[in-house]
Amino acid sequence: MPDFAPFLHRMALLSVLTAAALPTLAQQADRPPPAVTVVTVKERDVHMTTTLPGRVVASSEAEVRPQVAGIITERLFDEGGHVEAGDILYRIDAASYDAAVAQAEAAVAQAQAQVKATRREAERLETLSSRNVVSEQALDSTIAARDGAIASLQAAEAQLQSARIEQDRTVIRARLSGEIGRSMVSPGALVTASQQTPLATVRNIDQVYVDVTQSAAEILAFRRSHRDERVKDIPQEVTLTLADGSVFDQTGTLTAAEPVVDPLTGVVVLRIEFANPDKLLLPGMYVQAEMPSGRAEGAFVVPQEGVARNRRGQPTAMIVGPDGMVEQRVLTIRQDVGQSWVVTGGLEDGDRVVVKGLQKASAGTKVKAQERAAEGQNGTTPDAEAPAD
Repeated sequence: MPDFAPFLHRMALLSVLTAAALPTLAQQADRPPPAVTVVTVKERDVHMTTTLPGRVVASSEAEVRPQVAGIITERLFDEGGHVEAGDILYRIDAASYDAAVAQAEAAVAQAQAQVKATRREAERLETLSSRNVVSEQALDSTIAARDGAIASLQAAEAQLQSARIEQDRTVIRARLSGEIGRSMVSPGALVTASQQTPLATVRNIDQVYVDVTQSAAEILAFRRSHRDERVKDIPQEVTLTLADGSVFDQTGTLTAAEPVVDPLTGVVVLRIEFANPDKLLLPGMYVQAEMPSGRAEGAFVVPQEGVARNRRGQPTAMIVGPDGMVEQRVLTIRQDVGQSWVVTGGLEDGDRVVVKGLQKASAGTKVKAQERAAEGQNGTTPDAEAPAD
């Protein structure tokens, strides 16, 4: 007779396990779907920008250099202060130049006396010649002497003018209105004409330039993007972020661009002009310029935490449908704006993108979607995502 004891034992054990598992399965069936946080995206027109590093440059700059040699006797400006064009900055010892002027004045006086004498002699001989008292040769010689004296007077007057110019240059004046830097010389220093080291530098910073660099690759992408019918109407205003992270209260305008790529660095220099009424921007200051690069029409602004990468490296997002089921979408991303991505493909108006709880929201699962608070729902600043007018 067969022994059914082992079989009956296994059946009894199976019954016990099944009875123990039933409550667990029932609990799993009754468990609510996991909660995730979503952001509902809306189709909009998005202004795109590019952040470029740059340096502040004075709108005009003049280095102060002496035009004559001598000893500095006075400095007549406050270092770091404001000067107007024509203000006296330095005085150079003018003793030798005063003497040169006096010598030139004496030469002019001597030449004038010679001219007077030769003119009187020429007039006298012309009278005598009319009476046939003197020869034509004597008259010609006198007229030539008179003309030579006049030429000598003109040369003496030119020499006097040159001496006075040199004398005037002992007073060094500002040729530009602006802010003057520190003095590189002090009274008692010997300076020479057109020396290599400037005495000081005057800079006009009421208006300043910001020179930024952009790579040739970015410029190519920028120009190609203009062929895309979704990118239009680029605004001209440029905003500036200072070294401390604050935003400058004036907007700038792109005024110039070098029409050549630097062969060593592969960049192009762009120049932006800013008003600087409070003189907050100083030459040499490091800044970041946020330049408009286009407008994407019909795009979506998606928080960066709602975008992941699949195994192929493609950007993806988890979308919660009306029935609570999760679907994975592959996105087309144009660029970042603040803390968000500008998406031009893969989404539809009204889609709910999972931004928190992605580990619970795998494709094909059911979740409970909770909308994120309105004040932070796009994860970016209002300016970055403001729709076009």
